[in-house]
Amino acid sequence: MFQSHIAGVGYYVPKNIYTNTDLTRFMETSDEWIQERTGIQERRYADRIGETTTTMGIEAAQIAIERAGITAQDIDFIVFATLSPDYYFPGCGVLLQREMGMKEVGALDVRNQCSGFIYALSIADQFVKTGMYKNVLVVGSEKHSFALDYSTRGRNVSVIFGDGAGAVVIQPTMEEGSGILSTHLHSDGADAEKLAMYYPGASGGIWLENQPNWPDQELGGMLMTKEMLEDGTAFPYMDGQAVFKKAVVKFPEVIAEALAKNNLSTKDIDMLIPHQANLRISQFVQKILKLSDDKVFNNIQKYGNTTAASVPIALCEAWEQGHIKKGDLVCLAAFGAGFTWGSALIRW
Repeated sequence: MFQSHIAGVGYYVPKNIYTNTDLTRFMETSDEWIQERTGIQERRYADRIGETTTTMGIEAAQIAIERAGITAQDIDFIVFATLSPDYYFPGCGVLLQREMGMKEVGALDVRNQCSGFIYALSIADQFVKTGMYKNVLVVGSEKHSFALDYSTRGRNVSVIFGDGAGAVVIQPTMEEGSGILSTHLHSDGADAEKLAMYYPGASGGIWLENQPNWPDQELGGMLMTKEMLEDGTAFPYMDGQAVFKKAVVKFPEVIAEALAKNNLSTKDIDMLIPHQANLRISQFVQKILKLSDDKVFNNIQKYGNTTAASVPIALCEAWEQGHIKKGDLVCLAAFGAGFTWGSALIRW
């Protein structure tokens, strides 16, 4: 069985910067209020027209592929993680394959929200380890900005999220003890409704007055109505306290699981890259693990929470800035809606 490793990394964020102060034009909030609760100072929003989850993913993928020393024609499998696909179906994986002119390779879409990239990385790792594929492209990309509630009512959620994409190329390696050492995935749906978008297609669904004979009772009342837009149920919902309480428990647990699997301890970690959910969560986890500031990488201050894109964006930035070097022990961890969570331990 082969060992897999990350051969190339890349990321892309839109040019449009929205500071906390910019958001005060749409809602009652302040820079102090947002920073105190999340640590976020600004975020990026994609162009409303023309820039999509797929196009951002392509930008990140092109960089990762070039750094891996291959071309798009060498990719033999795609795993695309997102909670904000261009279409409800088909998924972004096939759209990326088409636009990048790739061969007729398999394309898998992963819908595990904030944990999506860790899940996608684990899938790619298994395919490469077994020898089924040699160049797997893993993408995490999100365009949240089109479906957020920018009123005061929705500020607890909307101030947190931003747009962007990250990508990696996974290849086999014969170097013993290097590459992806292990991945660990978990879920617990007991509190699924604590962080959810209840109505698929909520950004532009069917209004009942335009379909007077629609059998809404037979469909379980899942159609879009004006009332849903007015009362906020068309937009993402989050019980922030419930998410925080669960995250600060599961983050350390899944990191400890990865270390134990490989007979290592927190002292061995050279760089921890947590999913950029909330700076306060990252700081809490850092304190529990007793890691120094130079061993934890955060960039939520600049980009907000880009869910499935946050880990690969942070991984790429950390590597570009020289915080990750050959031989370093890198731990990736994420927690998100579902609830789902996971970790990956990598010898760079």
